[in-house]
Amino acid sequence: MNKAGGQQRRRGTAERRRFPDRGNADWKGPVVDYKEVELLRKFLTASSKMMSRKRAGTSASEQRAVRQAIKRARFMALLPYVGT
Repeated sequence: MNKAGGQQRRRGTAERRRFPDRGNADWKGPVVDYKEVELLRKFLTASSKMMSRKRAGTSASEQRAVRQAIKRARFMALLPYVGT
């Protein structure tokens, strides 16, 4: 907190959403689906670990949806559990 008692402002982080066209009132379905393998690969590191929210640029609810989709895709053998 700063001297004025308010919250600190973050520098350099613009208010942007990773999935701007999903999750609103008109959208039907999950934020991300396990069948969207190319999209899910963007949220994995080279060693096939899931990226953190801060690094991936997702909100908490989006990150939960991505995590669930990655786990389902791994179970269905669409994504690897470990990198090469």
